[in-house]
Amino acid sequence: MTQVEYDAQLDAAIGRLHEEGRYRTFIDIARRRGQFPHATWSKPDGTEVPVTVWCGNDYLGMGQHPVVLAAMHEAIDAVGAGSGGTRNISGTTVYHNRLEAELADLHGKEAALLFTSAYIANDATLSTLPRLFPGLIIYSDSLNHASMIEGVRRNGGAKRIFRHNDLDHLRELLAADDPAAPKLIAFESVYSMDGDFGPIREICDLADEFGALTYLDEVHAVGMYGPRGGGVAERDGLMDRVDIINGTLGKAFGVMGGYIATSAKMADAVRSYAPGFIFTTSLPPAIAAGAAASVAHLKQDQALRAEHQTQASILKLRLKGLGLPIVDHGSHIVPLIVGDPKHTQLMSDMLLSDHGIYVQPINFPTVPRGTERLRFTPSPVHGPREMDALVKALDTLWSHCALNRAELAG
Repeated sequence: MTQVEYDAQLDAAIGRLHEEGRYRTFIDIARRRGQFPHATWSKPDGTEVPVTVWCGNDYLGMGQHPVVLAAMHEAIDAVGAGSGGTRNISGTTVYHNRLEAELADLHGKEAALLFTSAYIANDATLSTLPRLFPGLIIYSDSLNHASMIEGVRRNGGAKRIFRHNDLDHLRELLAADDPAAPKLIAFESVYSMDGDFGPIREICDLADEFGALTYLDEVHAVGMYGPRGGGVAERDGLMDRVDIINGTLGKAFGVMGGYIATSAKMADAVRSYAPGFIFTTSLPPAIAAGAAASVAHLKQDQALRAEHQTQASILKLRLKGLGLPIVDHGSHIVPLIVGDPKHTQLMSDMLLSDHGIYVQPINFPTVPRGTERLRFTPSPVHGPREMDALVKALDTLWSHCALNRAELAG
């Protein structure tokens, strides 16, 4: 009997990633409370180097906010570390109920349902919906997040992929299907790699016309858009037209977890049928407490949201002034297109080692080949000093890495 060379196959698989320049490295970063975006990089040789984090998803610095930390300390002192079980077996506490109430209120919905991450929330919900609506057809934007793609793929139902933000293509697909079939359109408000916006109003119009439900991923918008941080749908006065809103607690809210906000009936059905909810230990109470405090605080802090947008605008303006090929769709996300995985990795490495600037390369399959990039996420706590250091470093390294600004920009 032939012996399978498992180690050799693993070596070959990992080797392919190295050859293509898209092997993912994990940088050991220690954030310091009250000093974000400054952190300490622990190098492989054990030395520690100060760095500035430019690629984090703690968009507003809420992971360091005193209100959030105080709520977490209070909860852990009161009830301990873990929740002790799944939501229906001893794992629901006052902290979980409080957080779900805050989230439902944030989105103007009857209910919210917590998950351990927004990835799980998307996967579990989208894979469960065909069990609730037999014959459901899901229409999914081609650039939807991997968690949405996985949920749609796993549900075993019918799916249609429409070209990114292409309303004509979506209409064509909707019109081609049985008018009596249940339908759902799944899309995002802010697409994280290019920072462009989904056409929420127009998609809701199509949903009304064809009798479809709407599922909107707002993970890169909650906390940051709208008068109370309810996302782009709140900013545009459209929350009441969206049936299910997905969000995260690990980005603008600075903690951890994910959720959906929807009708009480929909939330009850999903929590009763979704294995990803039923069989998962619930979030630790301290996490839920910190997230609830963050959501409540950001409902009132429009000034922090405004400062965030200002910093993003300044960075984009300065990088454009250097002739660098950034993508600007008006959101807070600042992608710098390098277009080659090895160049992208080289720039990331040199920014870290030579300039103390940490930004992780984004390569295939996260983005299409030929669009590899560095993705910057400015925050209200990235001040003029940090901005100057980044701009000067990029100006130096772009020519060092033999990249043609004009050609790439065109």
